Amino acid sequence: MMSFFCFVLAISFISSSESFSPSKLNRRYFGRNAIQTSDGCGRTDMLLLAAKIGVFFGSSTGNTEGVADMICSVFGEDAEGPIEIDEIQGSVADKFAAFDALVVGTPTWNTGADTERSGVGWDEIYYGEMQDLAIQGKKVAVFGLGDQISYGENYADASGELHDVFEDLGCKMMGYTSQEGYEHEASKAIRGDKFCGLLCDEINQEDLSQERVENWVEQLKSEGILESTGAVKVTEVVDDSVPAISIKESEHIAELERENARLRKMLEDSKMMDEVLKTDMLEDGYAPHYNPKTQVTMWTSTDGRKCYYTKEVSRTP
Repeated sequence: MMSFFCFVLAISFISSSESFSPSKLNRRYFGRNAIQTSDGCGRTDMLLLAAKIGVFFGSSTGNTEGVADMICSVFGEDAEGPIEIDEIQGSVADKFAAFDALVVGTPTWNTGADTERSGVGWDEIYYGEMQDLAIQGKKVAVFGLGDQISYGENYADASGELHDVFEDLGCKMMGYTSQEGYEHEASKAIRGDKFCGLLCDEINQEDLSQERVENWVEQLKSEGILESTGAVKVTEVVDDSVPAISIKESEHIAELERENARLRKMLEDSKMMDEVLKTDMLEDGYAPHYNPKTQVTMWTSTDGRKCYYTKEVSRTP
């Protein structure tokens, strides 16, 4: 009965699920990173290759966006974006999930503050929406901008907070850089003796940004940011009466199927145990008294002092 219930639950899950077409997922999240084949029978196999790197940024004056553009340009086809964080509030989990690795950047406005130092959309999601993300192990690299002359004691402070939020979520942080060549006095973006990522100064060292970006991207490649976590195969049924399912939904269904198999094995083991008990009790002289209504058999000893019960278990087709 339990096995049949789980089977029905799995079917209900498919029928009531939102009609997410893999081809739509591709166009929205994966673009060119998809290989599509068809068997000619109304089924389309879609190999969804998650875009390697998603570049996300927050910006007030446009300087951080400019550096984000440089990063995307140097990565070339290995990166998607840049994507402004203000535009994805409320859907951060979905957007981050579309990529194997993240490159995230921020300016600094609230210098010296303990928290919310970016002055852009990051401040709105750090301790709310982002705290519910399950992104342990995701590769993340941070970049940031600041003015090291006017704010020499708090140069690019917000980059440190951006780094710490992702690190606290269990992400694999990479892309730490040397402090050599900068004129700052202090920064909350320093971890050990290095910056927690790439820091640029479009006010005082604008001419160095392009080279810094190029060197940083090469560093990230050498650290393994482009190493793929694999691909997911999704089958799309081209039939309006049968809605396609998303990758996440298919994982839930697979879990239900595994549970069905486990319960089925338990039922089979239970029936085997009943057979063993029956054989043993017959040999020991117990007499069976079967109740067809309840499908329960009461076994009584010859002296009438002991009894045991067994129950018939119907196998699920």
